[in-house]
Amino acid sequence: MSKSITPSTYVRCLNFGLLRKLADFLDPQEGWKKIAVDIKKPSGEDRYDQFHIRRFEGSIQMGKSPTCELLFDWGTTNCTVDDLVELLKRNEFLAAAALLLPDSVKDSDNAAKWTSKNTIPIHEIHMASDCPAENLEVPCSISDSRSENSSQDSETGFCRFSFEELNKSTNNFDDRPVSAGGRKVGEGGFGVVYKGTVNSRTVAVKKLTTLVDISIQELKDQFDQEIKTMAKCRHENLVELIGFSSDHDDHCLVYVYMPNGSLLDRLTCLDSTPPLSWIKRCNIALGSAHGINFLHENNHTHRDIKSANILLNENFVPKISDFGLARACGQLKNTVMTERIVGTTAYMAPEALRGEITIKSDIFSFGVVLLEIITGLSALDETREPQLLIDIKEEIEDEEKTIEDYVDENIGREYSTTIEKMFLLASRCLHQLKNKRPVINKVQQDLEKIVTILSV
Repeated sequence: MSKSITPSTYVRCLNFGLLRKLADFLDPQEGWKKIAVDIKKPSGEDRYDQFHIRRFEGSIQMGKSPTCELLFDWGTTNCTVDDLVELLKRNEFLAAAALLLPDSVKDSDNAAKWTSKNTIPIHEIHMASDCPAENLEVPCSISDSRSENSSQDSETGFCRFSFEELNKSTNNFDDRPVSAGGRKVGEGGFGVVYKGTVNSRTVAVKKLTTLVDISIQELKDQFDQEIKTMAKCRHENLVELIGFSSDHDDHCLVYVYMPNGSLLDRLTCLDSTPPLSWIKRCNIALGSAHGINFLHENNHTHRDIKSANILLNENFVPKISDFGLARACGQLKNTVMTERIVGTTAYMAPEALRGEITIKSDIFSFGVVLLEIITGLSALDETREPQLLIDIKEEIEDEEKTIEDYVDENIGREYSTTIEKMFLLASRCLHQLKNKRPVINKVQQDLEKIVTILSV
């Protein structure tokens, strides 16, 4: 696995499976804390204080690895594998250093001793944190998902499936809902998603279909764009693409299956599922911000952030999905113009409706999602007044209503302080002028503060 890794490889480019292996060394006995307190800013100051450490600790309760969370965050600074290996060696995590760069640890005996002495089985770590091992999300590697009828695409590294195989795995793309014994999970403007099984692993198969007024060529362009974006952008809070099929008129994309559906599904309690607690909603908001931040740090704008595109795994860890409209946007300050207006109108910023492509439009859309999290209301409801959820912001600012008038009745009133903080954050995200909206890093920080208050 480490053959393609060099000292100059960015930590943010390490695949999730490798990060999990590093976590096997660093999660036990809180070894990750030794690394965190040793990381410095360019100024020489500590990068992480006790506030950050508590946040990483809190990830354990969400079924996450604090090591992975730490490396995801530090990776945004363009640190390299060489930087990480030096930290590992300095703190005597020799086996972990050898996992990345075998030649960096010459004393293999010491490395072996360290491995046997300082690690425990990863399932014991998570069982100790009240998260059953069988409910943990295991990264779906290419080799785990490849069947005898699939192959690995040399350009992208994803699995290339045959349409026939995917057709069989979804029971001929059974259009009955999963709740009715069928395979259909949901649908959007560009395709239908089905539950399937590949090599005994449950997957989500998205069959691209022209459900909206776009041409076949545009649909294929979106197919190519999704693969291109997913090949470049891999993060714990982005949905994981396993592979694709392009040997049939109906192109398909294959993802890791998300058993808790979308944030929209859970906010509306689809299929009579229990309502999300306020704490869980805040953690979902924070995880989603992590995913958006990763996209923006890597110069990509999503262009269709909405609750239906935030999927939830078995532990309710959010995964941003649907990258068919995503665009590489060069430097973050740049704005690009397009003739074709795309996205979901109820979530779109004023400039996006004029054809501008900018990361600040993602911030606006995320502001709408935050309002959905607070209210439990959909972004658009033609039977409601106001029909557009974003219009409640104006009502509240004009003192016609208060945020309490709109808070989801399933949220306890004891959370009024953090609800107010999230509403104020949503309001800043929804500023009509894009330059007045916060950057995603600031949104992330504000959500971290809210989650910290709730965890005390």
